[in-house]
Amino acid sequence: MTMTRNAASVTDEDSFTVRRTIEIAASIDKVWRAVTEPEHISRWFGRADFADRAVGASGTLTWEGRSPIPLRIEALEEPHTVSYRWSNDDALGTSPAELDEAHSTVFTFTLEPVPDGTRLTVVETGFERTSAPLANLEDHRKGWDGELDKLVALLEGSA
Repeated sequence: MTMTRNAASVTDEDSFTVRRTIEIAASIDKVWRAVTEPEHISRWFGRADFADRAVGASGTLTWEGRSPIPLRIEALEEPHTVSYRWSNDDALGTSPAELDEAHSTVFTFTLEPVPDGTRLTVVETGFERTSAPLANLEDHRKGWDGELDKLVALLEGSA
């Protein structure tokens, strides 16, 4: 089985936004679980820990060698849209213990069915509020490329 090939993330420095649209040869329900359920998120992204899947629920994402990154579910419309706010300022190299509303970014996954699976778009906004907007924008662009490639590999069975 060959993995679906997808274009890389793009940045918009005027709006301080990272965007990536990919297609995954998997059902929308399978992709939805992968981007909303902690046990599935932990298989391709950071180790996810949050008790509830509801707007306002908070938790953390943790990568090896890093302190936990606080996050909160901002919007949820199953199975099409989920938004997370997180305090993930790569330029600082540390994560606050609590969600820092003033310096956080929001990433939104939008899912839509397509003939061979699901189209997933991630848009992350708010970099102008971080310590180094352009550096963080570029770090996150690279991050979404790697993380979403892992998601495709996982869901298409080559991981």
